[in-house]
Amino acid sequence: MKIDVLTLFPQMLDGFLSESMIGRGVKHGILDVAVHNLRDWSKGKHNQVDDRPFGGGAGMVLMPEPLFDAIEEIQTPQTHRIYLAPDGDPLTPELARDLATKERLLLVSGHYEGIDDRVRQNLIDQEVSIGDYVLTNGTLAAAVLIDCLSRFLPGFLGEEKSLTNESFQDNLLDFPQFTRPAVFRNMPIPEVLLSGNHAEIEKWRQREREERTRKRRPDLLEDSP
Repeated sequence: MKIDVLTLFPQMLDGFLSESMIGRGVKHGILDVAVHNLRDWSKGKHNQVDDRPFGGGAGMVLMPEPLFDAIEEIQTPQTHRIYLAPDGDPLTPELARDLATKERLLLVSGHYEGIDDRVRQNLIDQEVSIGDYVLTNGTLAAAVLIDCLSRFLPGFLGEEKSLTNESFQDNLLDFPQFTRPAVFRNMPIPEVLLSGNHAEIEKWRQREREERTRKRRPDLLEDSP
């Protein structure tokens, strides 16, 4: 998958794209991410990309001209253009899975009070929110989206069954995980995990997922079909 990120702060993604599983995915060619600095499309000696909003109010708004120029230059006929915005479609596993099937994405990162709405009306295919809160800019949101959808790319996880029992799969949270030693500071792990009975282990995990969801996120059970 090819992903372009358009942002005012490209260096925010340097470490993210070179470390951990994302870095490995980039290294192995599963993921190809190009980061573009919006100021490269600015006009004038001051490289201005923002201006005060019409009608007054606090903050600044990213201007339409550099955004139009940048998006039109970066995009291809296959590009699915996404604007990271607090009022966008909520990011869910289902949305991430769908985006992972796209051939190419362009993630547009807003800043200040957002972007000129003519860009949203004419050049954006989809708007995505990573949560009901506001960030200083959309670059972090773009990183979250990349991380989330990458897990659904074939070969990214290596062991595809890692996706089957994750949190939010089937509207349930994940089950508790334990590793060696079996007893630590007089705290033993559940005996069923040492039984070797895989059918009983799966039943225990399912019960734990349901119980944890009831306690921590009952709203997920209300949303279940």
